[in-house]
Amino acid sequence: MTEPATREPEITRDNLLNRTMHNLREAWRDMADWGGGLISSAPGPNLPEKDAEALKAQMRDCLEGRGGEVSARARAANLGRIYLSLSPKGRKRFLQVLAAEFDINRKAMDKAIEKLRQAGDAPEERAKAERALYQALQPPRLRLLAQLNALPEGFHFLVDLRAELLEWRKDDPALAALERDLLSLLVSWFDVGFLELRRIAWDSPASLLEKLFVYEAVHPIRDWSDLKNRLGSDRRCFAFFHPRMPDEPLIIVQVALVNGIADNVHTLLDEAAPVVDPHQADTAIFYSISNAHEGLSGISFGNFLIKRVVDELAHEFKNLKTFATLSPIPGFRDWLNRKLDQPGQEIEAELLTGSERKALAAAAGTGAEPASLKTALHLPAWEKKPELTKALKSPLQRLCARYLSKEKRQGHISALDRVAHFHLSNGARIERLNWLADTSAKGLEQSAGLMVNYLYKLDDIEANHEAYRGEGKVTTSSTIRSLLKG
Repeated sequence: MTEPATREPEITRDNLLNRTMHNLREAWRDMADWGGGLISSAPGPNLPEKDAEALKAQMRDCLEGRGGEVSARARAANLGRIYLSLSPKGRKRFLQVLAAEFDINRKAMDKAIEKLRQAGDAPEERAKAERALYQALQPPRLRLLAQLNALPEGFHFLVDLRAELLEWRKDDPALAALERDLLSLLVSWFDVGFLELRRIAWDSPASLLEKLFVYEAVHPIRDWSDLKNRLGSDRRCFAFFHPRMPDEPLIIVQVALVNGIADNVHTLLDEAAPVVDPHQADTAIFYSISNAHEGLSGISFGNFLIKRVVDELAHEFKNLKTFATLSPIPGFRDWLNRKLDQPGQEIEAELLTGSERKALAAAAGTGAEPASLKTALHLPAWEKKPELTKALKSPLQRLCARYLSKEKRQGHISALDRVAHFHLSNGARIERLNWLADTSAKGLEQSAGLMVNYLYKLDDIEANHEAYRGEGKVTTSSTIRSLLKG
């Protein structure tokens, strides 16, 4: 591939979505036109009331299912093209119509419940009543969504549709119910056994390389030079693809081949750093793992996905002995801020030892006001002040070790931090915390500059996975255990 030397990537998530929507409209044009085109005339972009009424009629027409398979696909393509032709306001209105007008028929459900109550103990009669109740509990909108899924690229369309629903459901219970319905369908259609692992290299199609810019969620790719560095000989980039979305990476994994476990992301991504001979490297560092599609959030990609990459790397590079990550800790500062915002003076005493409070006061106090962990972390450029960073290092590392290994989601045994949950689910252990490993604005805001290494020890992956998924047990190194005792 010829390097676009000075051209910056012009693609964004929004215009990638717009391109996808345009391609879908074109793909469904012939099918939709076979069935008579869109409703009498193209609806207004915001779907005004008169067009919403016509839309309801067309949805009912889809559900009645007159004609054969070609007619059914034409009607579904019409609906899909209508949705894609609307503004965001109109698309939200479209989904509100679908959610409200094609929900469970409560009267039919009550009737089915009553028949079940009256069925008695006769097995055949009771089974018939149970089937009738099951059917009554299925909202008609499920069938409409299934018809859209049957279209070419229909699965991709529904994934993007759910991404919008996730934003709109917050203030609309009907849309929240529709989103849950769609999630259940996507889960039933999404078989992780079909995921295909592919390497992405500098000579991969340009359309795929552009998507790396858009989907990279951990360390944004600055320009083409940065991207080329991440695809160099001592780097590997893999993506998982699904047959229903063959040209769309679902999850992207970036790996650096180095010597020793990396402890600083700026050094790892430095374009001027010497290139390591990948066949002499002893360590593979997973430094970025990005889910590409918000519409697939909440759908498990299965366990041991990282192990599949490990197996690929171990097969290619026989010298690799260590497989670890250099990972962000996205929820640490939020958790710590909630702690520090609790009323009363006792919270600092709970979080800091007496000697830590004295050291912090000496480093940050000017005499004008008492020093505290909360005020210290809000001082401008605190990470560049040696005495202050020295005073903060011990308490923040201990608190971060507690956050990663002890704090759980409410009502669950899973780790509170989503990145920790991902790696622990995949069988890793928490190996080491790295001080001021990411001093970018994002790194300081999310985790006070801390990053963590998760270690994938091949002989322990399955046991760690079972312990975590079954009991919520978090496996940690002796280094992390020592921090917790500090």
